[in-house]
Amino acid sequence: MMDRKVMKHAPVFPAAFLFAVVSLFGATRTFAQDTPPPETTPQEDPGQGSSQPKPAGRDYDPMGGDPTDTSGQPVTLNPDTNALTGVLVPGVGTPDTRHSYWVPGIQYGNFVRSSDLLQPAVTDWNSTSYVAANLSLLAAWSRSQLAVNYSGGGTFSTDKTQGNGNYDQLGVVQSFHWQRWQLAFIDQFSYLPETQFGFGAASSLATPGVGGTLGTSLPGLQNNYQPNQSIFASVGPRYSNSITTQVVYDISAQGSLTFSGSYGFLRFVDPGNFDSNDSIFGVGYNYALSRKDTIGVLYRFSDYRYQGNPQAINDNVVQLAYGRKVTGKLALQLSAGPEYTAFRVPLLNGATNDISLSAGANLTYALSRTSFSAGYNDGVTGGSGVLVGSKTNQVQGTINRQLTRIWHGDIFGGYARNTTPGGANVFRGSPSFDSWFAGLGLDRPLGRTANVTVGYTAFIQDVSGLECSTQTCVDYVQQQVSVSFQWHTRPLILR
Repeated sequence: MMDRKVMKHAPVFPAAFLFAVVSLFGATRTFAQDTPPPETTPQEDPGQGSSQPKPAGRDYDPMGGDPTDTSGQPVTLNPDTNALTGVLVPGVGTPDTRHSYWVPGIQYGNFVRSSDLLQPAVTDWNSTSYVAANLSLLAAWSRSQLAVNYSGGGTFSTDKTQGNGNYDQLGVVQSFHWQRWQLAFIDQFSYLPETQFGFGAASSLATPGVGGTLGTSLPGLQNNYQPNQSIFASVGPRYSNSITTQVVYDISAQGSLTFSGSYGFLRFVDPGNFDSNDSIFGVGYNYALSRKDTIGVLYRFSDYRYQGNPQAINDNVVQLAYGRKVTGKLALQLSAGPEYTAFRVPLLNGATNDISLSAGANLTYALSRTSFSAGYNDGVTGGSGVLVGSKTNQVQGTINRQLTRIWHGDIFGGYARNTTPGGANVFRGSPSFDSWFAGLGLDRPLGRTANVTVGYTAFIQDVSGLECSTQTCVDYVQQQVSVSFQWHTRPLILR
């Protein structure tokens, strides 16, 4: 039965996945030669220097070091160039990568849970295993770069409500830069048996690709540009995809304009959820006060539509923004402003519009052995498949610590509160959902090409309101113990 449902939804698998496969094939055909290409001069490619490029298929450290070097020297970082009012989360910098390369790998993960996915309030310990193949690719040219991370495979569960299936995660960024222009195409796709909020926590399954320093750097989309999935009560496997385009134009040494457009969808295999589409458009202005500080103003329009449901939501946001960046140490982004939301179908109180406050924040702070990252978003979202539109307050954070020479530890958590915009909705009354996940993990390398991770995560849901009656629409605490193993080849140089 599950296979038939999956096949029914197969056509919605994004065209961006085909784009990634074609790009990978094209990059391999172009660069995977048996003899090295002609020497590149610094003028032709400033990132390559004057050294002879390496031939394809050889085993090198893509960060430029000797593959046998164990000195642990820090990776050189280039300044982060993500626009303050753009779609991407700011970072502390990007690795100074000297080669185009690809890395295949495999991974195994096992989650032992205290209850079933569809009966989370009933104690019933079960086990779910993930077996997957991984791929990370970085193809760099003088004025463009393609980065791909993919993981996909099968799932095998003793949870009868979940059964066996498959899972896929893909991230693609194709970027171009000229003297004044930057252009980027970003795609993030997932097919998961459960919500993406907290999925794979304390394991190598959380993100696509081989991970670590070899996982190609994929700047994350801000929460506003992804279909929200922060309600645990949504039922069963689901497809999620967001295709985003961004253009940045420098109008002066200090000022720049940002234009962005995004289309996303959230589709469920099983009935009982709301399938949704969203179209998002944004324009922003950035002004650099100094090398470290930037201010900006942003306007964003979001359009939410629901299959088989007459409701339609148009959302308008104006925000003032501030950002501060110190390469290798700090990336901070703050924004806030009014939000005006219009509804095609009036709310229970008869209102057809609502005015509220929207806000966002992203922070990354890095020390020599410890790093901290967190993100916050307050605004209207699609409803996570449970609500027809939602006012969402969401925060996530992680603390990473190098405990010893080989052991690394993480403490992480996330919280989301989802309520109907304006306080009520004609289709499901006015329930509210408080969703939490929190835990810790330990990981260590096994040689230079493998690592193992163990962890614990708790998932908590608190539901209020009278119009939510499914088996998953209840209060509960679910515990999860995880172990995962990941192996990959040494990086294979394309050029």
